[in-house]
Amino acid sequence: MESEQLFHRGYYRNSYNSITSASSDEELLDGAGVIMDFQTSEDDNLLDGDASIGTHYTMTNGGNINSSTHLLDLLDEPIPGVGTYDDFHTIDWVREKCKDRERHRRINSKKKESAWEMIKSLYDAWSGWLVVTLTGLASGALAGLIDIAADWMTDLKEGICLSALWFNHEQCCWGSNETTFEERDKCPQWKTWAELIIGQAEGPGSYIMNYIMYIFWALSFAFLAVSLVKVFAPYACGSGIPEIKTILSGFIIRGYLGKWTLMIKTITLVLAVASGLSLGKEGPLVHVACCCGNIFSYLFPKYSTNEAKKREVLSAASAAGVSVAFGAPIGGVLFSLEEVSYYFPLKTLWRSFFAALVAAFVLRSINPFGNSRLVLFYVEYHTPWYLFELLPFILLGVFGGLWGAFFIRANIAWCRRRKSTKFGKYPVLEVIIVAAITAVIAFPNPYTRLNTSELIKELFTDCGPLESSSLCDYRNDMNASKIVDDIPDRPAGTGVYSAIWQLCLALIFKIIMTVFTFGIKVPSGLFIPSMLAYYHHDWFIFKEWCEVGADCITPGLYAMVGAAACLGGVTRMTVSLVVIVFELTGGLEYIVPLMAAVMTSKWVGDAFGREGIYEAHIRLNGYPFLDAKEEFTHTTLAADVMRPRRSDPPLAVLTQDNMTVEDIENLINETSYNGFPVIMSKESQRLVGFALRRDLTIAIESARKKQEGIVGSSRVCFAQHTPSLPAESPRPLKLRSILDMSPFTVTDHTPMEIVVDIFRKLGLRQCLVTHNGRLLGIITKKDILRHMAQTANQDPASIMFN
Repeated sequence: MESEQLFHRGYYRNSYNSITSASSDEELLDGAGVIMDFQTSEDDNLLDGDASIGTHYTMTNGGNINSSTHLLDLLDEPIPGVGTYDDFHTIDWVREKCKDRERHRRINSKKKESAWEMIKSLYDAWSGWLVVTLTGLASGALAGLIDIAADWMTDLKEGICLSALWFNHEQCCWGSNETTFEERDKCPQWKTWAELIIGQAEGPGSYIMNYIMYIFWALSFAFLAVSLVKVFAPYACGSGIPEIKTILSGFIIRGYLGKWTLMIKTITLVLAVASGLSLGKEGPLVHVACCCGNIFSYLFPKYSTNEAKKREVLSAASAAGVSVAFGAPIGGVLFSLEEVSYYFPLKTLWRSFFAALVAAFVLRSINPFGNSRLVLFYVEYHTPWYLFELLPFILLGVFGGLWGAFFIRANIAWCRRRKSTKFGKYPVLEVIIVAAITAVIAFPNPYTRLNTSELIKELFTDCGPLESSSLCDYRNDMNASKIVDDIPDRPAGTGVYSAIWQLCLALIFKIIMTVFTFGIKVPSGLFIPSMLAYYHHDWFIFKEWCEVGADCITPGLYAMVGAAACLGGVTRMTVSLVVIVFELTGGLEYIVPLMAAVMTSKWVGDAFGREGIYEAHIRLNGYPFLDAKEEFTHTTLAADVMRPRRSDPPLAVLTQDNMTVEDIENLINETSYNGFPVIMSKESQRLVGFALRRDLTIAIESARKKQEGIVGSSRVCFAQHTPSLPAESPRPLKLRSILDMSPFTVTDHTPMEIVVDIFRKLGLRQCLVTHNGRLLGIITKKDILRHMAQTANQDPASIMFN
């Protein structure tokens, strides 16, 4: 059965499209229910690389790793295409690292020969810093552009600045002398749509006209965004982080980080945020930064020809993306390390730090919000927190964990339903419906009408004498002998109670709409729910702890801790999330409350399931991703998982010197395996090496064109010395140069716990199983994932591409 084949097309060993007909590969990346077009385009080579066979390792007897460098009988000239990867295949980390070491040794051996070779050596050494510098510059510039454009288009839904069309509402009223403290956002230069169309600024007619125009602009932006994604770059939808995690683990998704995806994602992210949908731009900014890193890596041969090295650049780019999204350079580095990176050497840590620094510097220079900060919702708190507040902080963590567990289950259930029903075939209609419902419900409530950043700023900001928000509507007792200016001693006014009621409705609305919004066919990050705190100094608990007339608690701090707890419950991030929020507030004394809330949210969320939202979407889409956080505790052996099973056909193998070109071509045509073990003979079953399907096909086609006398009856030889042949025999074809002479092997009695650990830590695609040196079978990454699903009582067919 094809689903049980050892080397299924599209996962592990490279298949060659000219030999095998197209199968279900077009359906492999149905990100959220729409079949995407995977035809070759200019972007298709952006995640393809070149590799050659170099140093490998051999795993024998279940645990001994022996390093062996082998010199190959290279052909007269390199064969173009040998060692490259097809779309939807996993890279060979070991081979790529060996290739990089060979390149490094070659450069070092030549650098003393001439001044030019020394310059080339210095260029190679500095290319890593150059590529992350360019990535940081581009990420910061694009983030500033997105922030400015999104703010302007968000305000466009409510009105326009007649004096300067490119000004948003706040900028339009900056230079006006006719604004008041209470109504600082009203000025004659800014006209609402009702004033422009019907000439009324107040009244029911004005409200209805503004309502209609708000819905019109929201639907227009949403329709334009989903249309651009569908027509030009299907990969530009979603947050992109699940796919980036999969790519960083070694998977090839051509075009996902290409120039078309970058351009369309940048434009449609602005449109999606401006449409008022319940989403954030933080996740997509990581995708945008990784697109920049991938494109710039092609300027440097060190990265363009090596897929493993390219992923080091992508790790640094993801750090830059978080740096500009949250204004947290150190948090970005930790995010890359904790959440997305699969392989993170020490030099990548330094380069990630530098990329995040450059990106933050560029964004700060652009100053998109006019507050000399990297984000709109930067706040500073100066009030200390009290010990009794740990209890509400922990309760916020419990709420965040419950919210995260609910959101993950509800969103995955909806996305699965979208993929399995006809509704998923109409992505444009879905986006229009969601945008329409969001706009109709959001307009009457001033807190749902705000975009994500403005709402977070409203909740994070502490009340003070310069704040005109309804949340700061405290009454003064005019009959008192002493006028009290301290807000904690004032009773709450009607504005506070109405604001709390509106925020409760906004929270319920955002929770429900975010479930249906995350995963639609527009760029969509996670909306961050924030909490609101209110207290009175006469309450018993505050009488015990607080001094009269002094600030006791900081309501904005609760909003910040609640946001961190909710985000932690959804993503299951810990260290990086605490540092990101700490950088947002600029205060060290709130580390303990943040740590308590975030850890509590993770513990509560893990009680309902250990997967975060990104891992859940990876599993939903069937990406071949081995999560290092997931433990394997079963006592099975390699022999229990390897292929072939007793009911399967024998393992397809090549012999060392007994097969002809025609035999190999027939084997390639009749099977869809992506590689073949090479043995000495069918009788001995002694293992010689491993040959990739793609390399075999390319080498045979190249030999037919360039070498005379190669015909179908030519003997193919993988041995070092060609066996003696009759004089009338056609010329033999030596293919030892494409043979991996030291594939990873384990014995049949190796515990699967060790095998899984080897696959995770070394990034293997397959591992051969032997018994006393005789080949028994093979274990692929797909077999590992299938076996882990079976042990977790899941349907193995449901977790893989089909």
